[in-house]
Amino acid sequence: MSSRKGQRDAARVVREQLARERRRRRTIWVSAAAVVVLIIAGVVGWAVWSNQRSDTFTTPPGANAAGTGIVTGGGPVTVDIYEDFQCPVCKQFEGSTGATLEQLVAENKAKVVYHPVAYLNRFSTTEYSTRSSAASGCAAAGGKFREYAKALFDRQPPEGSAGLPDDQLIDIGTGVGLDRGSFGGCVKDGTYKNWTEHVTDEASRSNVTGTPTVMVNGQPLDNPTPEALTAAVAAAGK
Repeated sequence: MSSRKGQRDAARVVREQLARERRRRRTIWVSAAAVVVLIIAGVVGWAVWSNQRSDTFTTPPGANAAGTGIVTGGGPVTVDIYEDFQCPVCKQFEGSTGATLEQLVAENKAKVVYHPVAYLNRFSTTEYSTRSSAASGCAAAGGKFREYAKALFDRQPPEGSAGLPDDQLIDIGTGVGLDRGSFGGCVKDGTYKNWTEHVTDEASRSNVTGTPTVMVNGQPLDNPTPEALTAAVAAAGK
């Protein structure tokens, strides 16, 4: 009798172990399936997001080879300026250092590449950073990028506002000598909005985290005063 009871107990233990093993395998398969579902969802989500972004963009005349900025001058030292037309500090930088940059270009000491990024869209209810940057591309197409950029900073709207409407962006352009028909059509059509996206994305990939950012031959200039900029260009040109 005790022998049969022992056999029954042993058989019960084996059944329980087999049942636990089946449950463990089922849990593993369920977990694996859930992971696969999450991966598929992630891939699909990325594909949707990617498709919503355009891989093509129109580069304005006067842009550099990479299509990331508008070039002025042809000196031996390259100065990269990353700016957002909604950035108050960028406006201050333009006011204090813009003339120095133009002098360095006029003296053929530097080539200045202006990268109009759209980092501050969150501070506008109408994505003003993108719209103004795209409009500056239209101004570049009309040969008036610098004149237009300075006028944009002069008319800079306060952060948190809607920003200037397109009609005012067009008025500013005509005020610096751009043709209302071609320039206005370019602004209204958003011709260079995808370009702005490209400029902004490439700036982020280059670890540009704020505006204004100034680089001299690829080296950041932490305190871009007129004196510091002039000295950095002189040193880089030796």
